[in-house]
Amino acid sequence: MRQLLEIAEDARRAKYTVAKLGTNDKNRALLAIADALEARADEIIAANAADIENGRAAGLNDGLIDRLMLDKKRIAGIAEGCRQVAALPVLWMRKRPNGLNIGQKRVPMGVIGIIYEARPNVTVDAAALCFKAGSACILRGGKEAFRSSMCLTKIMREALA
Repeated sequence: MRQLLEIAEDARRAKYTVAKLGTNDKNRALLAIADALEARADEIIAANAADIENGRAAGLNDGLIDRLMLDKKRIAGIAEGCRQVAALPVLWMRKRPNGLNIGQKRVPMGVIGIIYEARPNVTVDAAALCFKAGSACILRGGKEAFRSSMCLTKIMREALA
């Protein structure tokens, strides 16, 4: 339990830094993550192979194994997802003839906790969306994808640094 409290406290501290980042900085970071994922695809595939082996040993059915499996094509798709998040439009504001301002404004939510099944791609998708919105996140993927998710998280952190 103490480890979870430490993770939550780290996320709480990080939320202030993430919320202050400008759109250009966040977009550059997301593009760096995408590039790093593709550049380190072999490392991700190696971690994923251990997850798949453990999943088969645990008796996961073929559908779950397929959702768990990462290859270069799927990693390229995850990286493209980061690029698409980076390309999301800047918010807008319009002044109506009567003087009323109407627009869309992105407001960071602080720290977002996300629990999801053994789909390693969700690790990157969820982190990218939270980051673009200016929020910190705590991710908890299924145990079947532990090594893959840890590898992806490590690569994202290093790309952000």
